[in-house]
Amino acid sequence: MHAHILNTLALASLAIAHGDHQQVPMSGPHKQLWYNTLPGDGGKQADSVFSGISTFGRLPYFPCLASDEESYDIAFLGAPFDTGTSYRPGARFGPSGIRQGSRRLNLYGGYNVPLDANPFASEIKVLDCGDIPVTSYDNDYAIQQIEEGHNSVLMRQPFTDAMKPGQSRAGKTLPRVITLGGDHTITLPLLRSINRAYGPVSVIHFDSHLDTWKPKVFGGAPSKTASINHGTYFYHAAMEGLLKNDTNIHAGIRTTLSGLSDYDNDGYVGFSIVEAREIDTIGTDGIIQKIRDRVGTVNPVYLSIDIDTLDPAFAPATGTPETGGWSTRELRTIVRGLDGLNFIGADIVEVAPAYDTNAEHTTMAAADVLYEVLTMMVKKGPLSIEGSQRDAY
Repeated sequence: MHAHILNTLALASLAIAHGDHQQVPMSGPHKQLWYNTLPGDGGKQADSVFSGISTFGRLPYFPCLASDEESYDIAFLGAPFDTGTSYRPGARFGPSGIRQGSRRLNLYGGYNVPLDANPFASEIKVLDCGDIPVTSYDNDYAIQQIEEGHNSVLMRQPFTDAMKPGQSRAGKTLPRVITLGGDHTITLPLLRSINRAYGPVSVIHFDSHLDTWKPKVFGGAPSKTASINHGTYFYHAAMEGLLKNDTNIHAGIRTTLSGLSDYDNDGYVGFSIVEAREIDTIGTDGIIQKIRDRVGTVNPVYLSIDIDTLDPAFAPATGTPETGGWSTRELRTIVRGLDGLNFIGADIVEVAPAYDTNAEHTTMAAADVLYEVLTMMVKKGPLSIEGSQRDAY
């Protein structure tokens, strides 16, 4: 026992010499179960990553839709809706699946080496606000629920810079909301909510599909309700004036079309396109540059990520898989390359865990991509005017 203690002390001294004393372990919830092995270590032990209630990245949970007593700078919010999908349903389980896939994000402290920042250890306050209660019986009402639930979380005073002027229409600083979908239909009510706060915004859209189809082309002829689905929501967003014209871009596109007229309509709606196959000619750097040139560093930018941007080899659990996509590494590299842009919100969609492997490939990939998004938002700081004028990457 004596030798064991000496060895432990020696290892602790070595760790301190290398600066690891700055890492503070997460504390478990039960004081009576804390342990005491070394004098002065506080006797605290974190929950295991496989225990406890799942929140995104093991962030603190607060029921933001039930109470406004807690403030935040960035909120994760689930939108479990999948009755706008045209192929595989199941994305209503996306929010819980992504949270499950994110459990080990801060296992070693959460530091993001490529972006040189730790989104879990900063002055920016991040919460998991749970899910919007979404009906599965009435699409019109569900879309209204998503818009109102998102707007309720979006329009609060943030934890940081609450009294400083911001970029919103009212000149106030607002928090950011990262939404866990849900099929891609949810982006329409989210953009409606964003428009109420900011007006028209630029959109970066990672997807294998255009999602700007006219309703008469994509399943929406029978009724107004059917016209809003996960292939037409950007068409409606453009018609409603939610998009800042000619500053929007798709990345990762590789879908089949009804004809070249689909591309013409896409340009009319206000998007340019980066095809998935362009990675073979211009590489990740070329794709990053195309996106940055299109949206600029000043415009408020909304980021929407369909997990089917990834090849099904890396993300099989999605509503409409398309072969020929990017790897998880490539997508994360491209997303990181957008560091410094003026992101005011984001979503990730079409994660349908029922089609995943037992290894949780898709849910982990979705969580890891959002980890990059979260890190960029934390690095950028609050959405006050002061924060938005920082030097862009």
